[in-house]
Amino acid sequence: MVPKIKQLLFLLLFTSALSITFLSSCSTPTDPKLLPTLTLTVNGVNSTEVFIKLSTNNVTLPASVSLSRNNKQINSFTLVTADTTIVDEGLNPNQSYTYLASIQSSNHTAVKSEAVIATTMDTTSHNFTWQMFTFGDAGAGSSTLYDVAMINENNIWAVGAIYLKDSTGQPDPNAYNAVHWNGSKWELKRIKTNACGGVVYPPIKTIFAFSSNDILFAHIDGSISHYNGIEFTNDCSLITQLNGSANKMWGRSKNDFYVVSGNGFVALYQNGQWQKIESGTNWDIYDVFGYTNSDNSQQEILCASTDQNNYSNSTILKISDKTKVDRIDLNTNRLTGSVWTDRGFPIYVCGDGIFTNKSGEWDEIKLPVNYATSKIRGNGLNDIFLCGVLGLIAHYNGGDWKVYNDVYNAVYTSVNFKGDVAAFVGWRNGKGVITVGRRN
Repeated sequence: MVPKIKQLLFLLLFTSALSITFLSSCSTPTDPKLLPTLTLTVNGVNSTEVFIKLSTNNVTLPASVSLSRNNKQINSFTLVTADTTIVDEGLNPNQSYTYLASIQSSNHTAVKSEAVIATTMDTTSHNFTWQMFTFGDAGAGSSTLYDVAMINENNIWAVGAIYLKDSTGQPDPNAYNAVHWNGSKWELKRIKTNACGGVVYPPIKTIFAFSSNDILFAHIDGSISHYNGIEFTNDCSLITQLNGSANKMWGRSKNDFYVVSGNGFVALYQNGQWQKIESGTNWDIYDVFGYTNSDNSQQEILCASTDQNNYSNSTILKISDKTKVDRIDLNTNRLTGSVWTDRGFPIYVCGDGIFTNKSGEWDEIKLPVNYATSKIRGNGLNDIFLCGVLGLIAHYNGGDWKVYNDVYNAVYTSVNFKGDVAAFVGWRNGKGVITVGRRN
């Protein structure tokens, strides 16, 4: 009987093994690529806000989302798109926060994200000491400064048109078109062209500096001069395309930069060649600013454009892959003259009002004064300056905005901000103006 019992046990074990093998072969392993996932990414921080990107994959929408900060739920909402940005506000400066999210849709169980940690920035100081410098002689002509570039606090250039009287007291026919701070004094400069537009020393509309020995100057006749630290060379080849002056420039080097102007004009200068970019608009473009996007994958460019026939129509042009142009709708019904961002998010614009886009919607920033603004630039999301008419200078330190009522009254057209020094240019009572602020 023993051998029969052994045979029976063997048959039972063998049958069980076959059953398991058969069942295993009939089931299909789940592909990890098809599993629902939820990912949180810190898209940016300032002193009181964290910007969190929520991304999903293989999640049936709409779905319910719950977001927690430091193990406490702070937000719940219905997700209708695969990606969205959440702004967590009212935080403390220089503080670390841990975020987790979970999502529940109709066809699967809850999916949780990995935790991400965000550390807010500290606030920066509002305390600046101000000094104004004026240029030009009364009766010689109306002087003005349009733009400014700062290499460091001891190397600042401003450009425009400065009219003086000659030794006989008569207006000097050869205007100065630049002024340079060398660390101890301002020096007036005449930067000549090849008389492309018929004038040897035409006013300069905008400037962009890569270093002390690598600076671009755009004259109002459409020509562009380059300074190598010793001499100036002039390029007239853009004049026939521009049909006017450049409004602003931005670039990585003298062989890789953008020029924007009226009637939707955008051009890229690269390795000795100009390439006109089809912007898709004939609206005037007043400003251009470039940055490396938040995932460090590429350089992107933003341009502020407004309909010259109807200032309530404005848009932001976004250039990626060097020449690919997309539009970011503003929907503010206001003139937009300037744009700035740190890593592509959030975006700030100013002109007739100040707006920021933090979560897909444009929100207006209200200052104590309602003056027209001309330019906005920053060191980071916790250190931003803007300027405008009636002497408007305002600073954002990451927590709040401060308007400097004690700064000299002028019409400011541009600002350059680096480290603890900010330089503003414009005009006042027929003279060109430079106001420099140094943080205490």
